[in-house]
Amino acid sequence: MVGISMKRAGGPGRWLAALGLALGLCAVLPGAAQARILQCVPYARAVSGIEIHGNAGLWWSKAEGRYQRGAEPRPGAVMAFRPSAAMPLGHVAVVGEIVDERHVLLDHANWSGPGRIERRALAADVSEAGDWSAVRVWWAPDNTLGARENPLFGFIYNEQPDDGGADILRQG
Repeated sequence: MVGISMKRAGGPGRWLAALGLALGLCAVLPGAAQARILQCVPYARAVSGIEIHGNAGLWWSKAEGRYQRGAEPRPGAVMAFRPSAAMPLGHVAVVGEIVDERHVLLDHANWSGPGRIERRALAADVSEAGDWSAVRVWWAPDNTLGARENPLFGFIYNEQPDDGGADILRQG
């Protein structure tokens, strides 16, 4: 799955700048750090404009009071994955496009391979309640949706909280 809608991404200039920043992070690190691969966090930060630092598993709590958070995917929102045995530090990905009520296309790094950037990777809501609390994500090596269900915290929107940090959370 390749390609990108420049209309939704803020035009080719924004994408080129974000990609340059993300790749530049790898190029300017000194010494042994240069061998490090591009991680999901700097990529998501560059693409979404959400200025949160720290491992992906901390983004949800760090967003509280700074950004709106919720349970509905929106283009440009960061999908925040809960840490799990398979992902002890969690994961973050940017929602690029809504396909339908249970499917989105993600832009993210370091999922299907070390440092690999994926655009328009399919993610499916596989939660029983249809509330985006668990997803399966495109696994490029097998050219299919991954078999693993990944738990989510929810979505972080690049918007300030409306009323002192209240979130738009799941009902029920």
